[in-house]
Amino acid sequence: LSQALRSAADELSAAGCASPLVDARLIAAHLLRTDVGTLFFHDDIPAGFWELVHRRATREPLQWILGSAPFGPLDLKVGPGVFIPRPETEILADWAVNLRASSYADLCTGSGAIAAYIAHFLPHAHVCAAEKSPEAARYARDNGAPNLWVGDVLDTAACVAALDPEGKGFDVVVSNPPYVPETAQVSPEVEADPHDAVFAGEDGMSFIPQLAHTAFALLRPGGDFGVEHDDATQPAVCDALAAAGFTGITPLTDLAGKPRFVTAVKP
Repeated sequence: LSQALRSAADELSAAGCASPLVDARLIAAHLLRTDVGTLFFHDDIPAGFWELVHRRATREPLQWILGSAPFGPLDLKVGPGVFIPRPETEILADWAVNLRASSYADLCTGSGAIAAYIAHFLPHAHVCAAEKSPEAARYARDNGAPNLWVGDVLDTAACVAALDPEGKGFDVVVSNPPYVPETAQVSPEVEADPHDAVFAGEDGMSFIPQLAHTAFALLRPGGDFGVEHDDATQPAVCDALAAAGFTGITPLTDLAGKPRFVTAVKP
């Protein structure tokens, strides 16, 4: 197995995979129903190993091959038709959890990652989620996204009526929306994600301005909004939130120190 892992890493490296040895080990661990740390206890190459390695060498997302993606303490089901959650978004989820609020709305929930993350750490909080894609919503349900509404969050009136029919307002609204410019060069793994879950017009800003209005309408006075964005659009995102009526606009960075999030307050 050790020799097979090295050979698999060479194949994946030649294919341009970013972490070839890690990917090979994760595939082996998946097939052996164990974790990477115990692979040295195994000598035999698990059945199906090379088939999965060859699939990964075509740049099929590793998460599709494994059928799941880690997100904090969660192991989320993913596959074709749903955006694969990335580690950077855990920063936004942590920001939301650390507010220790009573009510949350996760707009553009995709796999249900942020909503399920909040519900995991704050089991007594009221959490709602919204997702336009019926296909993605199926994953969100499987992943435990609570109070899921399948609809367009850019239709502010419909979204508010569905998520907040009593008009109480949420303490926190959070979103990882489509935000990549159409002109951006992305990896084959990102290209495998649903196009509408990734790209947002030529400048990456076709979605966030109206999303900000929906978030503003959902929040109670004093409520917090947090949104993820492209690393080139932070000034435009700040302007969009200000135009929607938010104050206390605060830019934040991701794990690599790139501008990635903006938080704001409804006055």
